[in-house]
Amino acid sequence: MADSPTAAATPFQSSTPRAAAEDRIDPRRLLAFLAMTFGMFMAILDIQIVSASLTEIQAGLSASANEITWVQTSYLIAEVVMIPLSGFLSRALGTRILFAASAGGFTAASLMCGLSTGINEMIFWRAVQGFIGGGMIPTVFATAYLIFPRSKMVMVGPMIGLVATLAPTIGPTVGGYLTDALSWHWLFFVNIIPGIAVTAAALILIDFDTPDWSLLRNFDLVGLLAMAGFLGALEYVLEEGPRNDWFGDDSVLLMAWVSGLSAIAFFTRVLTAKHPIVDLRAFTDRNFALGSLFSFVLGIGLYGLTYLYPLFLGQVRGYDALMIGETVFVSGVAMFLTAPLAGRLSARVDPRYMLITGFLLFALGTFWLTYLTKDWDFWELFWPQVFRGMGLMLAIVPINNIALGTLPADRLKNASGLYNLMRNLGGAVGLAGLTTILNDRTDLHLARLHEAITWSRQPALETLNSLTQRFSSFGSDAQAMALKQLNQIVHRQGVVMGFADVFLLLTFLFMGLAVLALVMRRPPPVGGASGGH
Repeated sequence: MADSPTAAATPFQSSTPRAAAEDRIDPRRLLAFLAMTFGMFMAILDIQIVSASLTEIQAGLSASANEITWVQTSYLIAEVVMIPLSGFLSRALGTRILFAASAGGFTAASLMCGLSTGINEMIFWRAVQGFIGGGMIPTVFATAYLIFPRSKMVMVGPMIGLVATLAPTIGPTVGGYLTDALSWHWLFFVNIIPGIAVTAAALILIDFDTPDWSLLRNFDLVGLLAMAGFLGALEYVLEEGPRNDWFGDDSVLLMAWVSGLSAIAFFTRVLTAKHPIVDLRAFTDRNFALGSLFSFVLGIGLYGLTYLYPLFLGQVRGYDALMIGETVFVSGVAMFLTAPLAGRLSARVDPRYMLITGFLLFALGTFWLTYLTKDWDFWELFWPQVFRGMGLMLAIVPINNIALGTLPADRLKNASGLYNLMRNLGGAVGLAGLTTILNDRTDLHLARLHEAITWSRQPALETLNSLTQRFSSFGSDAQAMALKQLNQIVHRQGVVMGFADVFLLLTFLFMGLAVLALVMRRPPPVGGASGGH
C-alpha cells in the first residue's frame, strides 16, 4: 500500500515531459515558417501595391487607359489559377522545392517587371509573377496546421490571419510611398533582396515533408487546362465586365462562354478522373465548406473596401497616391494591434462569438460610412477604418481554424488551395459587383438630381447666381463657367450618394453573416490537445 502513491504518480510525471515535448516548437521549423510567412506577405502585397500608382506606371510605359488595367488583371488571373494547383504541386514536389521555386521565380519576375520598358512586357512579367507567387499563399496556410501543435495555433493563427488581411490593406500605402519617394520601378525592386533571403531560407530550413514524384506520372493536363480556362476566363470577366458594359462587350461575352464551357469540363473531370488535378472532397466536410463560404464573403469586404476607399479619396477628395496611402493605413494599424487580442480570444472564447463580433464590427464600420459626404477626410474615415480592421482580424482567425483546423493532414494541402481560392474569388466577385452597383446607383442618383435641379428650384438658382458672381471677372463666360461648376457639384454629389448605397449593401451582407454564424456547429477549441497536428 505504501508503494501505491509512487506508482500512481509515475504516469503523471512521465506524461508531463511528453506533453511539453509535443507542445514544443522546433526553432528551425519556426524560423522556416516565419520566412514562408514573409514570402506570402510579398505575394499578397503585390496584388494591391500597384493600385495607387497605375497613373505613374501608365506614364512611364506610355500605355493607354485600357492597357494599364492589365498590370493588375494579369497578376490576378495567373494567381487564381496557381492557388488551387499548389495543393497538387506541394504533394508532388514537397514543400521545400515548391516554396523555394515559387519565391525564387517571384523574385526574378519582380526584377523583370521593374526593368520593363513597354506595357506588353510588363503584362507578361506580371502574369509570371502572379502565377509563380500564387504557390506561396496556400502553402503557408497548410504548413501552419501541419507542423504546429494545436495549442500553438493561438500564436500562429493570428500571424497568418494578419498577413492575409494586412498585406492587401497596406498595399496602396506602401505603393504610394515608394512611388513618391523613388519611382514606380521600386514597387517591384523592393521584392528582390527579401525574395532572395526567403528563397535561401526555404532551401536551407524547410524539412516538413518529402516529395511524392509518382504523382507527376498521373498529372492531369486536361484537368489543368480546363481549370485554367474556367478560373482565368472567369477572372477576366469579373475584372473587365464592370469597365466594358459586361456582356455588351464582345471580349467579355467570349470569355464568359470560355469560362462556362471550361467549368463544365473541369467539374466533369475532377469528379470522374482517378487522379484529379484538384480534389473537391474537402467540401464534404461541413466546417470546411462553411469556413470557405465565410472566407468568400470576407474576401468581398477585404478587397472591396481596399478598392472603395482609394477610389472615393481619389475621385471625390482629389488625393494623390501618397495621401491615399496615408489615409487608408489606419485599417492596417487596427489589424496589427488587434492580432494579439484575436489570438488570446481564440483560445478562450467560443469562435462563433468571435465571428459574430468581427462581422458586426465590420458592419458597424460600413454603416457609419452610409453618412458619407464630399467633405469626409482622414478623421471622419478614422473610426470606420478602425472597426473594419478590428472586425477583419477577429473574424479571419476563427474562420481559418474552422476551415482547416479539423481536417486530416493528408487533405490539408489540397484544402488550403481551395480555401484561399475562395477568398480570392470573393474579392474578384466583390470588386466586380461593387463596381457595377456603384456605377448603376451613381447613374440613378445623377438622373434624379438632374430632374430635381430645374430653373424653378430656388436653391439651384441661388447657387448658380453665386457661382456666376464668383466668375464675373471672366465677362461673358461667367454664366457658362457657373453652369459647368454646378454640373460638377451635382456629379460629385451623385457619386457620393452611390458610395453610400454600396456601403449600406455591405452592412446588410455582414449582418447576414453574423446571423449565419449563429447556426453553425461549434468547432473544437484552438488551444486543445496537440495530437491532431
